[in-house]
Amino acid sequence: MTPDRFFTLMLLLTSRDAVTTQELASALGVSLRTITRDLNWLRDAGLPVTAQRGRLGGVTMPPGSGLDLTRLTPGERDQLSLTGLDEKQRAELDGSVESRRALAKIAAAQPRRVHELLPLTDVVHVDSRPWLQTRAFGTTPASLIGSVRRGRRMRIEYDSPRESCPRDLVVDPYGLLAKAGIWYLVADRAQVPRMYRLERITTWQEVDQPRRIRENQTLATVAAALIDQWEHNHAIEISATIDQTQIERARRIFGQRLVWDDHEASATGHKVTIRFLHLEDVRALLPFGSAITVHGPTEARAHLSYLATNLAHHYAPSPTS
Repeated sequence: MTPDRFFTLMLLLTSRDAVTTQELASALGVSLRTITRDLNWLRDAGLPVTAQRGRLGGVTMPPGSGLDLTRLTPGERDQLSLTGLDEKQRAELDGSVESRRALAKIAAAQPRRVHELLPLTDVVHVDSRPWLQTRAFGTTPASLIGSVRRGRRMRIEYDSPRESCPRDLVVDPYGLLAKAGIWYLVADRAQVPRMYRLERITTWQEVDQPRRIRENQTLATVAAALIDQWEHNHAIEISATIDQTQIERARRIFGQRLVWDDHEASATGHKVTIRFLHLEDVRALLPFGSAITVHGPTEARAHLSYLATNLAHHYAPSPTS
């Protein structure tokens, strides 16, 4: 059980007379099997957690027998209730100190056991950053979180890779999203949802107006829809064959955009379909060289030929005088 899930579970058990396992699973975003395992962990730790079947039953814990929430400051409770972040991401939000302080209070309050296991935080380390990722510049999550929590509109200068110069945008923020080690500002622009990478926000300022987000939309719902759109929407499908030696590399780079043809495999290559949002995105195939052979469509082959020709001309030896 993660420390933040432990905190949320204890908070639910100590703030209600009885709560069902289904309610606990829904509140924590986990399965019923995980909740059952967590409750067994609490019992093994010596906490008097009981479960009663029936319409009026549920999981209960006597008052005063669990976590003393009065020992935690509001900031500590706020940090621990934010689930799913690793230590690096908490530090980026400027909350790692409060998180460690709160976890130390929780650990000190737990009963000691004769054969106590080492804490998971001592034997498990999480780093969600992709390999070889360079240090990000631009806006930091800690500098932006205050403005986001005040619910104000924001004016940002965004340096998009598709534009020749940064754009000045007014957006209505839902909040911050940490995805695959990268921070994003999730916001509406003219009532259309977008994700803006923080490292590309060069400057920003609050606008003296409350944010104007769409009705019945939250950070969670908007982020989920944007992620689904990014992973599944596409404008062009590339038919190609990948050399066997590059299959795992292609799988890491393209993820769900790579669709395997189970009936088109040989000792030398595998037939695949690769989906891209824009024709220009086929440049991602260039680092594979001849290890990926594109069969179609024609415009994709033509654009790759154009890109490769320009690259060859760029590195051609200079004519001698």
